[in-house]
Amino acid sequence: MRRSGLWPRCWGRDVVADAFGWRWLSHRVGLLADRLGGVRTLLIGSTLQGLALFLYLPAGGLVSLYVVSLVFGLSQGGIVPSYALIVREYMPAKEAGARVGFVMMATIMGMALGGWVSGQIYDWTGSYQWAFINGIVWNGVNVAIMLWLLLRSRPRKPAIPVPAPQPA
Repeated sequence: MRRSGLWPRCWGRDVVADAFGWRWLSHRVGLLADRLGGVRTLLIGSTLQGLALFLYLPAGGLVSLYVVSLVFGLSQGGIVPSYALIVREYMPAKEAGARVGFVMMATIMGMALGGWVSGQIYDWTGSYQWAFINGIVWNGVNVAIMLWLLLRSRPRKPAIPVPAPQPA
């Protein structure tokens, strides 16, 4: 028995996604990514994430922390899938599996290293301020790379499918 194309073990996640409207939002972000392309989508997400990191600096109360965390999390949710779109747009299809796997591995390793480095910065300074500044700087590097990619290169044209021969 299936519901919405998902097996029963996924129903809980399905219900939560429906309840909070995340399914609607993720669908809209997906449509936006299809229209704008992976690099532009990543650029928008990275810019929003940088803004959220900047807003962490003055956040003093619990409510402001939650609001900024919501913006940060929603922008992060748009960043990671856009890497697969970028690979699809700039690399040959036969290399997509290996390239997407490598990019996702690098993404996860970068997030792990960034979290560890920020923890070390907190240990050295006793404040999260420099840890957030570290995140802002690395986010700026990401935005600069995406701007360079957007301005200096062109996505690969998708291969035109050859129609199957029709029986006579």
